[in-house]
Parts: sequence; structure tokens; C-alpha cells
Amino acid sequence: MPSLRPVSLALFVLALSAQAQQSLTAEQAIAKMREAAGVTAVPNTVDTIKAGDPATVVTGIATVIAPTMEVLRKAAAAHDNLIITHEPTFYNHQDADTMFKNDPVYAEKMAYIQEHGLVIFRWHDGWHARKPDGITEGWVKKAGWKQYQHADNQYLFTVPTITVAELAKQLAATMGNRIVRVIGDPKMKVTKAAYAPGASGEARQIQALERDDVEVLVAGEIPEWETISYTLDAVQQGRRKAMILLGHYTSEEPGMDNCAVWLKTVFHETNIDFIPAGEPYWLSGQPPKR
Repeated sequence: MPSLRPVSLALFVLALSAQAQQSLTAEQAIAKMREAAGVTAVPNTVDTIKAGDPATVVTGIATVIAPTMEVLRKAAAAHDNLIITHEPTFYNHQDADTMFKNDPVYAEKMAYIQEHGLVIFRWHDGWHARKPDGITEGWVKKAGWKQYQHADNQYLFTVPTITVAELAKQLAATMGNRIVRVIGDPKMKVTKAAYAPGASGEARQIQALERDDVEVLVAGEIPEWETISYTLDAVQQGRRKAMILLGHYTSEEPGMDNCAVWLKTVFHETNIDFIPAGEPYWLSGQPPKR
């Protein structure tokens, strides 16, 4: 067999690389993603394939905060058949479908996924476990708070002096919120802030508010009888505390935009899109434009 010239060998290697990339399966892509992030699947993780065949050859990847019907339609139109979602596909943390077996909404969504050959993988625990936290990193970039972030705690910030009302308005404009809920004195001036994305839970939120170096907590959501009630009591006791709730999706979605940017450094030959789900709420009398 004649020897390959250096140029021919280089082209041959590139061809093999392209062929391997083209035959990348969803299962292989997920393994490569975990390896690149430096994380492993922990026991009882929610980071599993929720629908679709793991052996499906990847034609494109879409990162999303949640695979809503509109998001799935946009992904299919873009030929992105591997959907990397941060939040559940089927309405509860474990994506348990027991209560939805005969539900028409569940049935139509599953039928759409199957009809379009989509694979849905949840990337929640691993993306938070990455260092730095992939969700927080993306939110900080969008908020423009990188220069205010504490070196020893990625969730704490010292921002320029601003009132609670001004901060809420600023964050709403930056994050694209129609609705932001605020507890506390709107005129109180603050500099010490904490960020607790998504549904971080009462314990984490209150632990942040208990700190002397936290005046305002920027969070996603919480039942009204938990941290909201705690913050209200703290305010009524004259304490310098406030809470700004951005909503679950809005408080974390920049982190999945960040995920798409990061994935482009992992999969060089694969089309990768970030598809936003957007804020689900609208003000009475001001419905969102379609």
C-alpha cells in the first residue's frame, strides 16, 4: 500500500474527525459534555434522558431552560434533535409521568417528541455542580455583576449604592421581566446582595438573608408562606432586609444561554442553539405580544 503524503494524511484525519462528529449519538454527546464539565452523575440525579432514543445521531443541539411546546417546535425547525434542558420536561422534578398517563397535554407533547425524533436530556445537577456554577456564571454575565462578585463566594455581591426599587427596575430591564415581585422598603439603599437562582429553597434563602453581608436577596421563586413571610417579618421588625423575586425561568435562563456558549467549545462541528422559553407571566391588562 502506497504511503500517504503529509497533506493527504492531514485531510484523511480531518475527514475521519468530521465523520465521527457526524455520527455522534445523543448518549456519546452527553458523556462528552459531562467529561468536559468535570462532573459525574451522582446517585438519584435528575440528569437523565427524559424522552427519545440515546442512540439517535445528533443533528444539532439546543440548550433551553425548559422544553415548552414552543421551544420544541423551534428546535425541530432548526434541526436540533438533542435538547439540553435545565428544568423538567413533564411538570415535576423527577419527570415522573405516573399522574399524566392519560393526560392529553402530556400525550400531545410526547407524541411531538417522538414524531420529530427528539432526545430530551436534563442538565440540572451537573450544570450547577460545574465550577463555576454554569447557571450563576451566565446570570452574572447578563446582570453585568462580574466586577461586584466576591472572590470567595460566587453568590455574594457588593454593588454600587442603589435603592431596592431602582435595583428591581434595573434587573427587570436587564433580564427582560414583565413582572418582578419585591418585599421590603423600596427607598432603602443597599449595596450588599446575594443571588439564589431558581427554586433554591427556604433554607438556602433564609440562610442568605440571615447574613450581615446581605441586605437584598435576588431569587427565583418560593412559596409565599416561606421566605416571603420571613422577609416580611424582618422588614416589619425594622431590619435592613429585602427580597426581589425574578421568577424561576428568568432567574436561571441566562445560565442556559451560557451553556450554549460553553458547548461550542466542546462540540466544534455541531450546530448549537440557545432557545429561550421566556417569562411565562404577564400583567393583567398587558398580555404579551405574539
